[in-house]
Amino acid sequence: MRNDMADPEGPPRKGRLREEGMAALTLGALGVVFGDIGTSPIYAFREALGQAAEDGIVAGEILGVLSLALWALILVVTCKYVLFLMRADNNGEGGVLALMTLAQRSTRRRRTLVMALGAIGAALFYGDGVITPALSVLSAVEGLKTIPGLEHAVSRGEILLITSAILIGLFLMQARGTRVVGRLFGPVCLLWFVTIGGIGLIHIADQPAILAALLPHNGVLFMANHGVAGMFVMGAVFLTVTGAEALTADMGHFGAKPIRTGWLAIVFPALALNYLGQGAFALHRLEVAAARGIEFVNQDWFFLMAPGLARIPLVILATCATVIASQAVITGAYSLTRQAIQLGLLPRLKIRQTSEHAAGQIYLPTITMLLFVGVMVLVLGFGSSSAMAAAYGVSVSGTMVVTTCLAFLVVRRSWGWSWPLTIAVILPLLLLDLFFFGANILRIYEGGWVPLIVAGGVGLLIVTWVRGRKLLLAIDQSQAIELEELARMLRARPPERVPGMAIFLSSGMEAAPSALLHNLKHNKILHERNLALTINTVNQPVVPAAKRLDMTNIDENFTRAVLNYGFMESPDIPRDLAFALRHGDNKLEPMQTSYFIGRSTLRPSKHSGMPFWQDLLFIFLYRNASDPTDFFRIPPNRVVELGSQTTI
Repeated sequence: MRNDMADPEGPPRKGRLREEGMAALTLGALGVVFGDIGTSPIYAFREALGQAAEDGIVAGEILGVLSLALWALILVVTCKYVLFLMRADNNGEGGVLALMTLAQRSTRRRRTLVMALGAIGAALFYGDGVITPALSVLSAVEGLKTIPGLEHAVSRGEILLITSAILIGLFLMQARGTRVVGRLFGPVCLLWFVTIGGIGLIHIADQPAILAALLPHNGVLFMANHGVAGMFVMGAVFLTVTGAEALTADMGHFGAKPIRTGWLAIVFPALALNYLGQGAFALHRLEVAAARGIEFVNQDWFFLMAPGLARIPLVILATCATVIASQAVITGAYSLTRQAIQLGLLPRLKIRQTSEHAAGQIYLPTITMLLFVGVMVLVLGFGSSSAMAAAYGVSVSGTMVVTTCLAFLVVRRSWGWSWPLTIAVILPLLLLDLFFFGANILRIYEGGWVPLIVAGGVGLLIVTWVRGRKLLLAIDQSQAIELEELARMLRARPPERVPGMAIFLSSGMEAAPSALLHNLKHNKILHERNLALTINTVNQPVVPAAKRLDMTNIDENFTRAVLNYGFMESPDIPRDLAFALRHGDNKLEPMQTSYFIGRSTLRPSKHSGMPFWQDLLFIFLYRNASDPTDFFRIPPNRVVELGSQTTI
């Protein structure tokens, strides 16, 4: 979910290829979509070979590990994501929550199960979001120790200090936005892929026997000969495909064709060449070690492939590439959080727009702080990329399992596939995902528990918020009166009228807003025009302007209105009401309009339906949710808040 939100008033998605150009979109995708998976060669092969070399290593094992890595890229990324999942878009949008809403539209009986799967996938993404910046940037900076003359001159503490400084700068940059510097992301990543592919090609030419790794039987033989130990290697091999979920998550911004083109024409060839080059270099070092009668040592193959002082620009380029990959993950966390808020999975958070031109350029201070703290704890706690690599993979592989389960519901219910076709496609993908998930679960004791703790914490917040909101809504409905009934009562006994328009925010579409009832109870007045407004999030990314507002006239005093938003949009009530009501008798006059918002003070109860501690957690989340005035972009000087006390 690392995408800029499309402008609801902007051009149709299908016209974007023609307007921006295929080459420009493909170049842009290189800097956003492929940053994570594109920086995996820095550490993935090293970690996989390290697992295989614990009891010594022979040439067949290098070929086997490399074969597993290459075929993981082919099966997981190319077959599953590029050829299959990128077809399962929700009006052009992808990602786990977009897939969740698409699955919800196609099934009615399993909506709770679908939402639970989406929530699990979202929670696991945050676990990935904490690890990616820490692991990728640290692994790039560690390349300093491969530069001639710096092997012993740079200490571990200095590596951590440099990494921390880069990450601090990255997170400080978020508040200013990345629109200007973001224009460099695509060209830098293009240079990155050309460089790593070229370096790999040089070593392949020196050791062409490494091309045997393209044959899948080498990987099969490796697994057959290593048993349970092979599963630990597979957990490290999975590092080669982390970041694959970005291919679907960013479809809304770049489109499927540029992403497919970028992967098939640039990224996959570059990754394959680099991994083959690392394997060729390792094979050469193995032959040298055998000839000299010395022990083979697993090393930083990625950086050592570059000759001597050429490693200096390579380290700089790798650092830039990992910063770009980290930025993509942070942006993805922002985008996913906004979607979760709109879908009611998380409480409202403060969202700041950092660009007047790009709606997707947003900044969430709370998410930024939580990610920063988590990233710094991992960097300082683990101390090295090798120690941290074991923590990577559990959350990503779990997300992939969830994605495949949601895809099953989509192809069966929405696309209408037959059972034989569904099983033939989904079952192999699910077994592959479960295989990788099982391999990563084995590494929990090495650090894999970290993303699970993060995901568990986020999952707890989601469950608490969803359950608490349901309880609160049930209480409101039990005390509510229908708007039509209230209108009849007021016609029989009309209160004093005041000029202007009153807009009452309501959580329900039929009941009279609580703020309206409190206004009548305490102020005993009614405005000339009264609008009961409900904000509704639909199961599609963006709502066209023509379908933004639904209005129903109750009588001459009251109108019921529903503002519809997609889960990729940020609500702006004054702007959208003014646009929708720009003509006719209901024309919105900003200086004659007051917004009434109901605000409840919650008190815990031992009989709420939730454990007492969960009541307290929900109340904490409710109290600290972003003010609706800020979230809905309502002018503060036009807002009246009316409070009440509620026991849940």
